[in-house]
Amino acid sequence: MRACFLWLILAVSIWAATPAEAARDWRRGHEKEILAEYLEFLAIPNVARDIERPFIGKNADWIITAFRKRGIEARKLTVANAPPAIFAEWKTPGATQTLMFYAHYDGQPVDTSKWTVTEPWTPKIVDGRIYARSASDDKAPIQALLAAMDAMKAAGIAPKSNIKFFFDGEEEMGSPHVREILVKNKDILAADVWLFCDGPQHVSRRDQIVFGARGVVGFDITVYGPDRELHSGHYGNWAPNPAQMLVTLAASMRNDDGLVLIEGFEKGLVPLSASERAAIAEAPDVSEDWARELALGRTLGAGERIESLVNRPVLNLRGLSSAAVGRAARNVVPSTATASFDIRLVKGIDAQAAVERAIEHIKGRGYHVVTKDPDAATLRQYPKVAKIVSDGGYNAVRTSMDLPIAKKVIAAVESARGSVLKLPTMGGSLPMAVFEEVLARPLIIVPIANHDNNQHSHNENIRLVNLWAGMETMAALLALE
Repeated sequence: MRACFLWLILAVSIWAATPAEAARDWRRGHEKEILAEYLEFLAIPNVARDIERPFIGKNADWIITAFRKRGIEARKLTVANAPPAIFAEWKTPGATQTLMFYAHYDGQPVDTSKWTVTEPWTPKIVDGRIYARSASDDKAPIQALLAAMDAMKAAGIAPKSNIKFFFDGEEEMGSPHVREILVKNKDILAADVWLFCDGPQHVSRRDQIVFGARGVVGFDITVYGPDRELHSGHYGNWAPNPAQMLVTLAASMRNDDGLVLIEGFEKGLVPLSASERAAIAEAPDVSEDWARELALGRTLGAGERIESLVNRPVLNLRGLSSAAVGRAARNVVPSTATASFDIRLVKGIDAQAAVERAIEHIKGRGYHVVTKDPDAATLRQYPKVAKIVSDGGYNAVRTSMDLPIAKKVIAAVESARGSVLKLPTMGGSLPMAVFEEVLARPLIIVPIANHDNNQHSHNENIRLVNLWAGMETMAALLALE
């Protein structure tokens, strides 16, 4: 009997030593509390650009309070005219390595009229999903980390590493002040690896670890016709039409299969390593299924799969504006036309150089380029004038998946989730280049959200199964040796 009792104690101790299992067991008994806390967090409006309103500050205060409840000191990192970043540290005496967890608490703007399940900041659980702005992007990892810490403390599992947290308050507007925050607080932000907890699972719904993200730079082009709209009957085949000029210019920059025609567009691209190419080949090819779900009759890239294409730069026409359409359309020659582009960058291609190549292409099509609204004298002097304004952007980052710390992260996540996909680049962009330039440390992305989460759009959501699985993943990473 005594032997059986000792065996039971040993078995329980072995089980409890598995962080993901401890998190799962604790969660099953505390789902209501976890969800109540999360719904409270989601109910705080968090549009990044609303810095003059109190909501961003309320989000920051909520996070600080949540950490202090767990015995972990947290504080704001501030610079002028910017939302605060939040820093917290879970110290481990004698630890020889430090892990930094990154997430952001701000969210995209909303069009309330398009939210059909609930209001953006009135979180609601429907059919196994939580609907709210930032439910997936990017408050979910914060809640998963908080719950994982509760589970580990309840199970008596202490971290092996020193654990730090950095929560960005302006990621959704490109983190324009994050460099200043990093430089100002470089000493306390030192870590062996930064784990970016942002983004979705693979489209196949398998968990993934991603070792880089595209950079991004945007620019707008405005071209000019007459200084006021003209009757299309009287002047339609006499006055240059800026809308027609602009679509012709856009078509000259990229062909119908998505190939960018700007000279030198891929110059500097760092090719994938053998292990990175092998990782892509091992991932399930879901192109056909995904195209069917999106009702696409064709895809671009000459048959190349998505995971490969995101390791090449792309020029994307993200919007056009000129005169009016539909019931508001008028029979006129427009006065101006504007197109907005983004360039998704990959490792080795500089954001400013990419824009300069686009500008050279535009000049080669006969345009005089300006950066401010041209006056009448300039418009009379040149046959074609284009105003180009760029938003600056940031570069791409890609960490080698062969680094020792990368292998540790893979092992930790797979201890919780089983075999996961390992991919070199995420299609979306994160301001990781600034972290790499200032802190010079490896950066790895560990996403937990479902791929169909509607991030940046209406009816954003997180599947409960993803939140629970994310909690297990975070527990495994918090206990990484």
